[in-house]
Amino acid sequence: MKKSCLLFLMLMLSVGITAGCSANEKLEGQEASDKKVELIVSAAASLQDALNEIKIGFEKENPHIKIVYNYGASGALQQQISQGAPVDLFFSAAEDEFDQLVQEGLIEKGKGTDLVGNELVLVVPKDSDKRIESFEDITQARKLSIGTPETVPAGKYAKETLEHLNVWKDVEEKIVYAKDVRQVLTYVETRNVDAGIVYKTDAMISSKVKMVATAEDKKHTPIIYPLGVIKNSKHPEEAQAFYEYLQTQGSLDALEKHGFKALDEK
Repeated sequence: MKKSCLLFLMLMLSVGITAGCSANEKLEGQEASDKKVELIVSAAASLQDALNEIKIGFEKENPHIKIVYNYGASGALQQQISQGAPVDLFFSAAEDEFDQLVQEGLIEKGKGTDLVGNELVLVVPKDSDKRIESFEDITQARKLSIGTPETVPAGKYAKETLEHLNVWKDVEEKIVYAKDVRQVLTYVETRNVDAGIVYKTDAMISSKVKMVATAEDKKHTPIIYPLGVIKNSKHPEEAQAFYEYLQTQGSLDALEKHGFKALDEK
């Protein structure tokens, strides 16, 4: 009788341990499946509003993926990626920075595309009393802001435009350089400068500035926004999924709503 009881107790203990292990394994497996994949997307500051909107739709369709944006000047972002920053996709405001990463082997040609375009505009404070109504009038500005040409594509396009109009030398000493287009916009909004040159997409988000002129396309390098998957992405499948999602009609509509233009709109 004692042996029977002992065997019964040992059997029950064994069953309990097995059940406990199974429950733990199931819990650990569930936690692993519930963990979201984080995609880091380095994107030009001018894309901020459009991409934040696109993120909502993508994460709703792909609940296991979380999009984390790293906004900044395209040149600075390119340098970060070149130096090994953990990035999954790059959405640049210029082809030069993007092509540099292709040349370095960090983006495969087959995993990159020119997605949208933009326009360059001259903005002034909404209640400005300065008679600045064209790029030629910019010489009347006490101070002018553009992005740093070496790292900010919009700044490079601005310098090209002013050189083409033969006014660069007249305004060069008046320029307040900014780290990106959003900072240029802030300088104009706060009246720290009399005028600024930004993308149309940035000017559209502010109620404190007004657009007074649009630069002609032929006066600067074409403004093209290339998108690509970083070759050493830790999550290549998820990165490819977002890369393809950004090319869907819904994403393109969102980009155009925020002022970007299809590349065939020339």
